[in-house]
Amino acid sequence: QAHLVESGGGLVQPGGSLRLSCAASGIAFSNYGMSWYRQPLGKEREVVALISSAGSSTTYGDSVKSRFTISRDNAKNSVYLQMNSLKPEDTAVYYCSARHKIAGTRYWGQGTQVTVSS
Repeated sequence: QAHLVESGGGLVQPGGSLRLSCAASGIAFSNYGMSWYRQPLGKEREVVALISSAGSSTTYGDSVKSRFTISRDNAKNSVYLQMNSLKPEDTAVYYCSARHKIAGTRYWGQGTQVTVSS
């Protein structure tokens, strides 16, 4: 059974940095494209960043381009989100998601809270 566990969230001041991690188990990790989504309180979930199954391609939401970097380590079944120059509007619950590159089956983690505030 697929299991995604996010970690690394917390409270950070504006301009600061955080690194989120997502550890996957129960899936053939290298067959899954991975992504990070976020959902601010009272708003819809939005895509933050995506990375292909081999890690050769990445895509970012417009609001995080040049500030966030997604990466993965297929040997560790993990995906990461390095977040720099954080802004209060980055405050949200951040979710890790895995999507099979052929079948399209999608799994979600439980989310981790990121709060950017002084």
